[in-house]
Order: sequence, then structure tokens, then C-alpha cells
Amino acid sequence: QVALVESGGGLVQAGGSLRLSCAASGRFFNNYVIAWFHQAPGKEREFAAAVRWSGVNTLYADSVKGRFTISKDNAKNTVYLQMNSLKPEDTAVYYCAASSRLSAISGYYEYWGQGTQVTVSS
Repeated sequence: QVALVESGGGLVQAGGSLRLSCAASGRFFNNYVIAWFHQAPGKEREFAAAVRWSGVNTLYADSVKGRFTISKDNAKNTVYLQMNSLKPEDTAVYYCAASSRLSAISGYYEYWGQGTQVTVSS
């Protein structure tokens, strides 16, 4: 089992920045992928970014390229999502998830955190 705990959400003005953290624990394998998804009220969960736990492979949704950066600290078992130039449409609950596959498809992700709210005011 893998446990994921997100933190770092909050309220920020448009154009501002936030850094989300995803702390992983449990039976964690080096081939795992950690991803960030977001879900706005009334909308489906959408992929934002993913990183392979070992190595440097990353994957980004077009909507966040150039604004969001995913990174990891293996020593701390933590993955980060640095979000810059935030827009009101980025408002959502942000979830981190773990999978053995680098993918933008939520169905491939086996483990999920509880989510952290990000609200961007205009």
C-alpha cells in the first residue's frame, strides 16, 4: 500500500504562485510515477503533470506547460508542483496519485491522496 498526503493549497490572486507538496509513504517502488490531477466543481478530474520516481521523465498537460513545474525530492519521498502565473480557471482540488505507468489517464493511477484546495481569485 502507498499513502499520499497533499499540502500547500490555499487562496492566491491571479498571477500569483503556489507550491503543492505530495508526501509519499508505504511500500513505494522506484518504478512508480507520481502525478498531479485537478478537479474543479462539476468537472471531470484532469491531468496536470507527472514525474517518474527514478529518472527524469516528466509529462505535462498542454494547459499547464510553461506555468507549472513538477519536481521531486527522493530523500524526502516528496513530489512538488510549483504553480506560477495562476489563473482563476486553475481553481480546483488538486490530487496527487501514484501509478506504475507514466500516463495522463487517471484510470491508470492506483493510489490517490485526499486532495488540497487551490483557489485563484481574479
